[in-house]
Amino acid sequence: MRHYLMVRPAHFDVEYSINPWMDPGKPTDTRLAITQWEGLRDLYLELGHRVDLLDPVPGLPDMVYAANGATVVNGRALVARFHHRHRRPESPAYLKWFTGNGYRDVRQARWDNEGEGDFLVAGTRILAGSGFRTDRRAHDEAAEFFGVPVVGLTLTDPRYYHLDTALTVLDDDMIMYFPGAFTEDSRERLEKLYPDAVIASAADAAAFGLNAVSDGRHVLLPQAATGLIARVRERGFEPIGVDLSELLKGGGSVKCCTLELRPAPGRAS
Repeated sequence: MRHYLMVRPAHFDVEYSINPWMDPGKPTDTRLAITQWEGLRDLYLELGHRVDLLDPVPGLPDMVYAANGATVVNGRALVARFHHRHRRPESPAYLKWFTGNGYRDVRQARWDNEGEGDFLVAGTRILAGSGFRTDRRAHDEAAEFFGVPVVGLTLTDPRYYHLDTALTVLDDDMIMYFPGAFTEDSRERLEKLYPDAVIASAADAAAFGLNAVSDGRHVLLPQAATGLIARVRERGFEPIGVDLSELLKGGGSVKCCTLELRPAPGRAS
């Protein structure tokens, strides 16, 4: 069983543009966004996972992208320090939620750090992105706070502005990623660490297919990423296609909507 934190998109809209996917000139349908989001939440519950909810705050339309709010490892929560001013008011809501729900080791990051948008836990290490939203100094801060190795990766394509748009952790030893989103040094690092990784095509990456969540068996990913769905199935996982097309207008999909809460060793989540 996995434990997730989500935020209902009650105030979802595209009122500004802080990534290439956002166009304030295009209409959004908040009711449809809620319906699609509820479908994702219900899938998690049907698979036996636990889902907690953080109350959405009026005036913060991007709060639905809960993965950006923090990183939680071994029961310790490092809350985001958002790069763009539009999202900075989200951090107090996450700090309040964690302190109010029994987390003792909680603090906000000192450096720009957008949570699981750029910090993906892979077994005993954290894969950490930078290049657009997260300061490289945040990598060292995370390594010190969590006490685990952090592998730095640099993103180069503004369409893939967070690591979770270009890479998915499938289990402790397996990832899938789009090489075109990374610098040459980062590609070499990934090839060395994960020689058997699933490689995404440009088309599947553009369909946001790597903004996915795996529980080690089931992989929930955008249904438009048909090539990745086939490759994931070939590797022995069970892919589940999800339609979050309305939320994609804000530059997020399955993973962006899902913050994993990892308990301390020996404690139930």
